[in-house]
Amino acid sequence: MDIKTYMQTVGQQARAASAAMARASTKAKNDTLSELARLLRAAGAPLAAANDQDIAAAEAAGLAAPMVDRLRLTGKIIDTMAAGCEQLAAMPDPIGEMTGIKRLPSGISVGQMRVPLGVFGMIFESRPNVAIEAASLAIKSGNACILRGGSEAFQSNLALWKLVRQALESAGLPATAVQLVETTDRAAVGELITMPTYVDVIIPRGGKGLIERIGKEAKVPVIKHLDGNCHTYIDAEFDLEKALLVTDNAKTQKYSPCNATESLLVHARAAATFLPRIGAIFAAKGVEMRCDSASRAILDAVAGARLAGARLADASEEDWYTEYLAPIISVKVVSDLDEAINHINHYSSHHTDAILTTNHPNAMRFLREVDSSSVMVNASTRFADGFEYGLGAEIGISTDKIHARGPVGLEGLTSQKWVVLGDGHVRG
Repeated sequence: MDIKTYMQTVGQQARAASAAMARASTKAKNDTLSELARLLRAAGAPLAAANDQDIAAAEAAGLAAPMVDRLRLTGKIIDTMAAGCEQLAAMPDPIGEMTGIKRLPSGISVGQMRVPLGVFGMIFESRPNVAIEAASLAIKSGNACILRGGSEAFQSNLALWKLVRQALESAGLPATAVQLVETTDRAAVGELITMPTYVDVIIPRGGKGLIERIGKEAKVPVIKHLDGNCHTYIDAEFDLEKALLVTDNAKTQKYSPCNATESLLVHARAAATFLPRIGAIFAAKGVEMRCDSASRAILDAVAGARLAGARLADASEEDWYTEYLAPIISVKVVSDLDEAINHINHYSSHHTDAILTTNHPNAMRFLREVDSSSVMVNASTRFADGFEYGLGAEIGISTDKIHARGPVGLEGLTSQKWVVLGDGHVRG
């Protein structure tokens, strides 16, 4: 079967399954998730065998060590996937919820009902656990989904998908509600993103190149973010110890996620106190600081005595835009809150930005005026995550402004339709 015909068949099956998923009972969906959790925990050996094939192939192909590491399905990761399924099963079912019902003068009652999107395509790279995150969220939200993982994790994704099919069938739901594209041919992606008859939305998770391509070529809506150039701003009035703790966590707790801080802004009145202290922490952890002239002067003045081994460099214009995903951070001294907000709105990717301050009016201004999908006060940007936000799980993060914004959980995979309740009412 050629790729176009194959993908059309996958799309037709997904559309048919989406109707069954939309009317599925809460019990059937929860039973599926509970069974999937059980199957994941019981499938350690076959999952390990499939994953070993991917790891061996990746190492033979010379994939970088961080990429190989993302492929691993450890016992801890499998248990986390299972626990995520159980958490989703325990959450309220959003489908069918009616809100805002109002009786109008005409006598009709008008409100909104939450419904599934229908079919979403999930295109992802590296991490095979994304297959379970996407499948479990699709099941709970009453959607059908088409999974297209990276070729480097093909065997792992295939093994996980078989468990999903088994769990769906055990609860009497269609196995085609979650389908894996069973080819590594890249032409399949081109077909998937141009099938509006069968696919309602595309959700990419991967590198900037993949997401840019999908954004340009897709003929269906896309929920996406290109990168995570996140900022932490230290205001003039701040708690030094808390600011050090939060800034360190935001940058160094893990370097590779999209919610790690990549740029540090410091108010001029806080710079002389804060920069040497955070500089010492970054120096000890091998974090390179790419500085504007003001921050560089402060750090150079203490480099010998307090910042032994510090990696300092002059920031270029490009640095203010850059998502490093590495032990590198850009550093800038700003004159006031206005300059900080303007800098963030100009250079950030509108993902996640935080202020550290004890000044409540400044905190409220920052929340109102910073144009990002998550804005934080006195908290690490690393909290920008569906699980941390209490969503149960996350399909991805959106920096778009229409439909879904920020971490996308169950509600992000639904929409609302108007409902009208009457009793023989006619319009006069």
